[in-house]
Amino acid sequence: MQRPYTIIVSEVTVDGKLTLRKGRSSKEIMQYMDDEANRYLHEIRAKVDGIMVGAETIRTDNPFLTVRYVEGKNPTRIVPTSKANIPLDANILEKHAPTIIVTSNSAPQERVEALSKKVEVIKCGDEEVDLVEMMDTLYKKGIKSLMVEGGSTLNWNLLRLGLVDEVRLIHIPFIVGGEDTPTLVGGEGFYSFDDVIKLKLRAHFTRGSHLITEWEIKFES
Repeated sequence: MQRPYTIIVSEVTVDGKLTLRKGRSSKEIMQYMDDEANRYLHEIRAKVDGIMVGAETIRTDNPFLTVRYVEGKNPTRIVPTSKANIPLDANILEKHAPTIIVTSNSAPQERVEALSKKVEVIKCGDEEVDLVEMMDTLYKKGIKSLMVEGGSTLNWNLLRLGLVDEVRLIHIPFIVGGEDTPTLVGGEGFYSFDDVIKLKLRAHFTRGSHLITEWEIKFES
């Protein structure tokens, strides 16, 4: 299998939260990023071939996923969604940049057809999106580098399958708390330190008033 070089990029609070509460938009926290931090985020967007978010991020945040704070091309926007459950008025379905919806054979045909009238739709997997097959397909479509902007479920599923190469974090100086508040990585989690994903700190610096940390995934040989 071939796959894109994949970087998870996220803004997180000091206690690792992505939002104020489950179901709340991450834009509420992102509004506290200063211009330098936003430029850092958009510099990465301008350098990659594709940008990916989960369907819940589309439904909650309705992002454009375009390059705005710097000069550069818009990456192809990619959303894996097993049931093709994307609002038909979502901003990513507009013509600001190319968009690929990745769904499964179990998606309702009427939703697939409606989305196909607006953007490219590909199927990978039967009941759910097969993320490994998806990555191989994206690579063959010319997506050699991929930026993932969460949320926590998508981050977990990509990480547990060994499909991520780097994690880059923009630290927001807040503590939010909350047992059910989404963190950087959700999902089932690991139960043994033999299984946890190990990282190596590659760089740490400030952009504007924000700490940035960049981590490499340490793949076991």
